[in-house]
Amino acid sequence: MIEQELLEDDAQYIWHPLTQHKTAMVPKAIASAAGNYLYDFQGKPYFDAISSWYTCSYGHTNEVLTDAIKKQVDKLHHVVFAGMTHEPATVLAKKLIGILPYNQAKVFYSENGSTSVEIAVKMAFQYHFNRGEKRHVIIALENGFHGDTFGAMSVSGLSVYNGPFEDLLMEVLRIPAPTSDNIESLLAQVVDILKENKVAAFIYEPLVQGAAAMQLNDATALCQLLRIFKLNGVLNIADEVMTGFGKTGTLFASDQILNKPDIMCLSKALTGGIMPMAITSTTQEVYDAFYKDELAAGFFHGHTYSGNPLGCAVASAAIDLLVSPYIQQQIDRIANSHENIVGSFKAHKNVAAVRTRGIILAIDIDTTMERYGNMRNVIFNWFWERGVFLRPLGNTIYIVPPFTTTSAELDMLYDTMFCFLDCDILT
Repeated sequence: MIEQELLEDDAQYIWHPLTQHKTAMVPKAIASAAGNYLYDFQGKPYFDAISSWYTCSYGHTNEVLTDAIKKQVDKLHHVVFAGMTHEPATVLAKKLIGILPYNQAKVFYSENGSTSVEIAVKMAFQYHFNRGEKRHVIIALENGFHGDTFGAMSVSGLSVYNGPFEDLLMEVLRIPAPTSDNIESLLAQVVDILKENKVAAFIYEPLVQGAAAMQLNDATALCQLLRIFKLNGVLNIADEVMTGFGKTGTLFASDQILNKPDIMCLSKALTGGIMPMAITSTTQEVYDAFYKDELAAGFFHGHTYSGNPLGCAVASAAIDLLVSPYIQQQIDRIANSHENIVGSFKAHKNVAAVRTRGIILAIDIDTTMERYGNMRNVIFNWFWERGVFLRPLGNTIYIVPPFTTTSAELDMLYDTMFCFLDCDILT
C-alpha cells in the first residue's frame, strides 16, 4: 500500500483514540520499525523517545521477543482460560511472582492497562463484600490517570477525559499527591476521610504520575500514606502500568517504597509492546477472601483473551531481558545520564522545572499551554521534522527512551531538546 492510499483509507474508515478529528493533524504514516526507530514511507527514521507509550522498552522488533512469539504460534495460539491452563501462562506467572514485591502471590490475566485497573477495583469491592462488609468508596490521587473503561475512568482525575461522564462514575474521593511538605496535613485529612466514609481501596501511581506530566511523588511520604490505609483495612492498589518493568530505576516503583501494595496493575512493557496483555496481581490474603465453598464468592470476571499463550510467551521472554545484566546496566546508564544533564536544563532561561526518575526525564517549558491546544501540535511537529517522536503534555516535554538507547542517541535527544528551547517558537 502506498502512503497516500493509506491516509485516504484512514480518513474514511478509522476513528483514532484521543483525537478530535475535525481539528486534528493528519496522522503520521508509519511503514515499519526496527530497534529504537520508526520509519516513514520514504525511509526516514524517527527516534522513538517515548517507547511508543512506554511499551517498546526493548526496541522495536526485538529478536528475542519476536523469536518467542514465533516459537509459540505453532504450538498453541489461543485457548479458553476459564477451566483450562497451559505452559506459557504458568511459566510467566512463576517468573513474575519471582520479581514482584515479596507479598504478591497470585496473578490474574487480562489485555490492557484499563482492564487491569478495572479488575483491581472490582476485586477491592468484592474483597470487603466477601468478608461481610460493604465498602463503596475509593480514594485516588488528584490528576491521577488509570485508564478509559468506566471503573478506571472513575478513579482517574483528568477532566479532559472524564467530563461527559462525571455524573455516571462511582464514588471517588481525591487527595493531593503526598510530598514531604504536605504529608502531615494529608495524613490528618485521610484520617478524617476514613472516619466518615466506608473506603474500600486507595489507588495510586507510585513515584511517577505519568499523564499528570510525569509528576514525581515522594516515596517516604507515600509510604506513610500507605501505612495509614493498611492499618484501617483499606486495600492499596499500585497502578504500575506505566512505572513497572524498570522505568523508575528498579524493577517496579513499589520496590522503592517500604509498604507494599495489596494489588498491582501491570501492562505496557509487560510484553515489550508486541502483544496486548495485562496482569492484576494480589497478595494471598486478597485471594483467600474469594476462596470459599460458595460459588458466588468467586471472582466472576473474565476476558476472551485472558492468559493468551502468545502474550504469555512474549512476556516471559521480556522478563528474561529485563533481569539480564545488559538491560540492567542500560537502565542504570540512562538514569545516570539523565541525572547528569538535569542541571544544564534547569539553568536554561526557558525552563520552569526539570525532574527525572530512572529513565524518565521531564522538562516544563516556562510558558502556559493547553494540554491538547495548537501549540502542542507545533511542538510535536518541530521534533518530528528533526527525527524525534515524542508527545508533549501541555507545557511538558518528556522522554522515556527504550532501554536499548545508546549514549550517542541520548546525546542526540538532549541536543534536540536544547535546540528546541532556543528556537523561535518560544520567543
